[in-house]
Amino acid sequence: MATAPGASPESATVQRISDESIQLVDARNRPCGSAPRATMRRYHFWHRATYIVVRNTRGELCVQRRTRSKEVFPGGIDLAAGGVVGAGEAVHVAARRELAEELGIVGVPLRHMLEFVHARDGNHIFGSAYLVDYDGPLALQADEVAEAFWLSPDRALALDEVTPDTRQVVETLVRDGALVAPG
Repeated sequence: MATAPGASPESATVQRISDESIQLVDARNRPCGSAPRATMRRYHFWHRATYIVVRNTRGELCVQRRTRSKEVFPGGIDLAAGGVVGAGEAVHVAARRELAEELGIVGVPLRHMLEFVHARDGNHIFGSAYLVDYDGPLALQADEVAEAFWLSPDRALALDEVTPDTRQVVETLVRDGALVAPG
C-alpha cells in the first residue's frame, strides 16, 4: 500500500488495519456478515479471535508488549499472539496467519486448547486458543509488537497492563494444568 504524501508508514498501517474486513458473528457464534474492523470496534460487534500461547522447553511463555499504535490496549502486554478472524477466514487459518505475522513462527503444530467467550470493556469475542511449543528465533512485526520476552506463566500473569483477554486464556490454561513445561 502506498503511503499518502505527508503520512507516516505507521499511519498507513493503521488505516489498512481499520479497513480490514472482519467476520462478524451473532451472540451464538454463528456467522452473520462482515464489517471493516473500525466499524466492528465502534459498534462493539461480536466477532471471532485467535489466541496462540507460545511456550518454550523451559515452560516459559512468549510475552509481547503491544506497540503504542495498536487500536485496543496500546502499549499493553499480550500473553498470546493472535488477532481477529477475517471475513470468510477459518479460525485455524487465522491462528497460523497471526502467529507468522506477529512472531515469524511458521511450520509448527498448533494444539487447539479451548474455546471461550470474552465480553468485557466493549469487546465481544468468541476466542479460540491454541498452544505452540517453540524454541526458535522470533521475527517481530514492527507495527504491532514492540518487544517480546520469555517469562514463567506465574510471572507473566503478575505483570501490570496484561490485556484482559490474553489473561483470561492463560489463567484458564494454568487452572487446567495445560501449561506445565513440555517433557
